[in-house]
Amino acid sequence: MKKRIWKRLFIALLCLALISGVTVLGINGHVKKSTADQILSPEEAATLTDVDCILVLGCYVHDSGRPSDMLADRLRRGIELYQSGAAPKLLMSGDHGQKDYNEVKAMKLEAMDEGIPSEDIFMDHAGFSTYESIFRARDVFAADKIIIVTQEYHLYRALHVANALGVEAYGVAADYHTYVGQAYRELREILARNKDFATSILKPEPTYLGDVIPVSGDGDLTNDGDMEPVLS
Repeated sequence: MKKRIWKRLFIALLCLALISGVTVLGINGHVKKSTADQILSPEEAATLTDVDCILVLGCYVHDSGRPSDMLADRLRRGIELYQSGAAPKLLMSGDHGQKDYNEVKAMKLEAMDEGIPSEDIFMDHAGFSTYESIFRARDVFAADKIIIVTQEYHLYRALHVANALGVEAYGVAADYHTYVGQAYRELREILARNKDFATSILKPEPTYLGDVIPVSGDGDLTNDGDMEPVLS
């Protein structure tokens, strides 16, 4: 009797695991397939019209303030797109949730070092996640049409979130290098796509919103008062 019960329990758990696996992979495939056509080459992105801003998604910054390799590549691509005339403004969105960790400061200074006027660079200090960055781009920075810059594996999810939030979005990949640990990131991204698929249905408000600062205006309004150069 006990063996029969354990056998049925094992079969039930196995079926549940298979259903869960198929669901996870199905959502992952849907997110990628539904947004693939929105990923453009830099040349294609430069031909778009009426784009409000280039949204550069944040990433790890070293203790010295130097951008990580992945973030440096995102900045490089975003700066190139700005210089090509793809959009008149840059929106740097990242984590500045702690006083001694500031992704957006490093991002803005990097763009300024490349000659981009400070007033054309907006800082979103509360871009704590992909979802929050895009939600805030819409509601805080009044951006309706954007170009998102990040690595390609991340673009599918970002574009899916933008679509769900009603933002017209296109993506340009920033893959200039092969990154250490990328195989792990690819696997983790499958779960992240599932998480943001659900988040995009529920549409919770981000951690912070605040007053509207239209990205069509002056980016210096978003400065945090500490814009000294990053240490090399």
